[in-house]
Amino acid sequence: MTATQTPSSRRAEARIPDRIAIVGAGRLGGALAAALGGAGLPVEGPLGRDEAPSRAARTVLLCVPDTQIETAAAALPAGLLVGHCSAATTLAALAPHEAFSLHPLMTVTAAGARFAGATAVIAGTSARALRAAGSLADALGMRALQIDDGDRAAYHAAAAVASNYLVVIEDLAERLARSAGLDREPLVALVQATVANWAALGPAGALTGPIARGDEETVARQREAVAERAPEDLELFDALAAATRRLAASGLVAR
Repeated sequence: MTATQTPSSRRAEARIPDRIAIVGAGRLGGALAAALGGAGLPVEGPLGRDEAPSRAARTVLLCVPDTQIETAAAALPAGLLVGHCSAATTLAALAPHEAFSLHPLMTVTAAGARFAGATAVIAGTSARALRAAGSLADALGMRALQIDDGDRAAYHAAAAVASNYLVVIEDLAERLARSAGLDREPLVALVQATVANWAALGPAGALTGPIARGDEETVARQREAVAERAPEDLELFDALAAATRRLAASGLVAR
């Protein structure tokens, strides 16, 4: 995108519809409506699930829970281009509409989200639908990628592990630190450095700590502390330790 392009010229080049209705007034719907509107696209909504898009909207993007996608799509009139934002749901849920999907690989909190620079996984039942999904990703400043329907669940599991489960692990770390008189802040730099190392070196190159060094006596003392101070998460600690041993035993970790 060059500095001389106007919103209307960007829409013409990308073939983005003139008006897009966002259905679903949750975090994602609100964030996408704001981001697409900020990119110069006419956006309608975010609409509540009981609100019908206007006749001027020829494309509808459903930002509703996965279990409600099929019902929401069935309530829409024929002739629309209909998309959803689910990672794991296939396009079959949008039948018989000409359909696409746009899943931003990005966390959306109550504060919103910054989509530019992130990845969007897209799909379409027609060339036109796929172009629309790609154009919306472009308008958001995202990098569009396609995956097969059969890989959607694995892709979504990867996203959940990388984001949601990481937060769960950091919650355990924070509670253990708090029991030792520390707050969250001292851990933040450690987590940021670890993620940066993983991004640059991969998991084997980034792994450090007592298990990577073969220091099982230290791991045993850690386990005793978890059993005493966070017994409800001892099983999680054991599972993480076992997985770390597998990675350390791969032969790729420098000691």
